Amino acid sequence: MIPRIDAILPAPFAAIGVYLDAGALLRLEFLPRTTPTWAPDTLQVREIAAQLEAYYADPSHRFDLPLAPCGTDFRRRVWQALLDIPLGQTLSYAELARRIGSGARAVGQALGDNPWPIILPCHRVVAARGLGGFNHCKAGEAIEGKRWLLAHEGAL
Repeated sequence: MIPRIDAILPAPFAAIGVYLDAGALLRLEFLPRTTPTWAPDTLQVREIAAQLEAYYADPSHRFDLPLAPCGTDFRRRVWQALLDIPLGQTLSYAELARRIGSGARAVGQALGDNPWPIILPCHRVVAARGLGGFNHCKAGEAIEGKRWLLAHEGAL
């Protein structure tokens, strides 16, 4: 079953689809910036929007949102490791893989499937030469979004 989108919020670089599950954030999805935004007036959507806006205003904002559990043990380990990458810094896929005892390709797959981009900062993981991918994309609006996030955090 495909989850129903609960809101589409504006971002400086895209529109962001919000998916909820029993009040917890199931997933954020980057959508084309031309996607019309809409947000129902619910406590959960207001809180997610407020915390994203706080991050856009100040990249040091610490998110505090209930996240719906998902992913394999391996993916959760990769996603958790993202929180150890300091603001304004990047890490290569190979280095992140070394830190968790895995391969760079497997790490890249897990990062591409990160259900909470921005909150778990997968954009801080880059290729040895260049930005690498983002959301399973190597070009277009997704990479521009990664570039915006890294510049916003002072890593570019």
